[in-house]
Amino acid sequence: MSTGKINVQTENIFPIIKKFLYSDHEIFLRELVSNATDATQKLKALTSMGEAKGDLGDLKIEVALDKSAKTITIKDKGIGMTKDEIEKYITQIAFSGAEEFVNKYKDKVDKNVVIGHFGLGFYSAFMVAKKVEIYSLSYKEGAKAVRWECDGSPEYQIEEISNKTERGTNIVLHIADDSEEFLENSKIEGLLKKYCKFLPVEIKFGTKKDWINSGEKDDKGEEKQTEVEVDNIINNPNPAWVKKPADLKDEDYKSFYRELYPMQFEEPLFHIHLNVDYPFNLTGILYFPKLSNKFEAPKDRIQLYSNQVFVTDNVENIVPDFLTMLRGVIDSPDIPLNVSRSYLQADGNVKKISSHITKKVADKLEEIFKKERTDFETKWDDIKIFVQYGMISDEKFYEKAVKFALVKNTDGKSFTFEDYENHVKANQTDKDKKVVYLYATNADEQYTYIDAAKNRGYDVLLMDSPLDAHYINHLETKLKDIQFVRVDSDTVEKLIKKDDNQISKLTEEEQNKLKPIVESVIAKETYTVIFESLSETDSPMLITRPEFMRRMKDMQAMGGGMSFYGSMPDMYNLVVNSNHPLIGRILSETDSSKQSQLAKQAADLALLSQGLLKGEELTKFVKRSVELIN
Repeated sequence: MSTGKINVQTENIFPIIKKFLYSDHEIFLRELVSNATDATQKLKALTSMGEAKGDLGDLKIEVALDKSAKTITIKDKGIGMTKDEIEKYITQIAFSGAEEFVNKYKDKVDKNVVIGHFGLGFYSAFMVAKKVEIYSLSYKEGAKAVRWECDGSPEYQIEEISNKTERGTNIVLHIADDSEEFLENSKIEGLLKKYCKFLPVEIKFGTKKDWINSGEKDDKGEEKQTEVEVDNIINNPNPAWVKKPADLKDEDYKSFYRELYPMQFEEPLFHIHLNVDYPFNLTGILYFPKLSNKFEAPKDRIQLYSNQVFVTDNVENIVPDFLTMLRGVIDSPDIPLNVSRSYLQADGNVKKISSHITKKVADKLEEIFKKERTDFETKWDDIKIFVQYGMISDEKFYEKAVKFALVKNTDGKSFTFEDYENHVKANQTDKDKKVVYLYATNADEQYTYIDAAKNRGYDVLLMDSPLDAHYINHLETKLKDIQFVRVDSDTVEKLIKKDDNQISKLTEEEQNKLKPIVESVIAKETYTVIFESLSETDSPMLITRPEFMRRMKDMQAMGGGMSFYGSMPDMYNLVVNSNHPLIGRILSETDSSKQSQLAKQAADLALLSQGLLKGEELTKFVKRSVELIN
């Protein structure tokens, strides 16, 4: 067996770095400003350890744009580099100075004080620049300033210079002809606000006008304002999520929410402050927005940061799908990113972080429910679709949420599942010892059925979320001896099957005689005629829709994989109340025309009550009603 060493040719690797390593050209600015931040943070750390002497001074990072010279310059006043260090960190591709620094001072400095990891970020500059210059002066006593230049080929020049006297590093990008879009002020400021909005060192981009008190008063005794030019600082170096929860008030959290989402005018309902340092590092703030009763993709996503550097707002791999309905910030240097920091790599930490966030969200909701139940109930409609989605899709979340998830009845009263079972089981237990939860999906459209059920002493839940078909199905597999039945799925006597059945006033022979008369006035391919022995006070005819088929179609409409049922036509039952006086009158009518008219009128009344009578048939019904009245 022989061994060898892989030979990497710089002529071949440069095009890969320039064109393929970073998927999005605009992130060059993030990488270079992150490097400048690292240089500044290193200097702070060394000064605190006594290894760097002298006054730190103004540590602002400056991004300067010169459109006429076609250059972008990133200036820092950080640690700087000597000639040897440039040779080491810049010309050795994939050698990470940040990682070396952390390893060297691992017992003295927080590993998260610096951002860099791969040692490749600097080369993203060549995606937009035809030439890059570095001017640097190290913090070290007696160090000489250095200039480095490269045109994107493996060749570079390096020399000592005397005209840089300020500590730190300037990176000068000479923008290529095909990248001149980056010479616009609005473009650069937009990128800085996107990627660097919360970096821990102030970033200056030009100046802006501001008003300050002049120290003088006008004729009314009010303070005069004077216009001045100030630095345009584009970032907040100390965002709320890096502070201790004990140091923040409710208004601080709301203010940060407005900073994250300036176009959102509604206040968030709740917030959760994440602050974990073992077994992984995770900070952040998650907000519960008001959610409409629609199942739709979030417009304002959770933002993922790594050491305060923006990575992405596509966090589906970090948090479970249902948590993407929240808003806020997650920051973790322990989330494994690819080299370009644009997407995740597979890693066990991701699952651990995801599980922890799920637990924290569930714990927070349970805490609010226990401490402020009344307030929780008033906000339930705004968060229920989120909780339902979580309970359906995440087993661990379900285990916690089943204790605080609410159901509301048609009278607007809220219950936990445990409370509701105790509320209805005495009257709504069927002959098989199952507790039947009656529900409606629309209180107005199903009013007749709700009213009939309540007159029987039953309670009816209002389940009007777009997820309820899936949610109900899921609950029936989890809650012991519980069955959900929609209030219009059968006659009131059969919604909760008990042993007491009413005796029919019509014989089987009379029912067989009447059935073809009723079938002649409806669409037989859609409606099945059945006879039931109901109360004389119930409607003469009514429409029911079998629970199983309707629920399967509802689930298919929400993408539940029930395509077979979704393709089937809607099916209904036309229930004839064999005990109603009108049904007996129809049967005894000798005039076949009059008999058909009465049957049609009764059937149309049933259709009308369910909103199924429309168009021409509705017009005919109105005319017929007027004729019958006359």
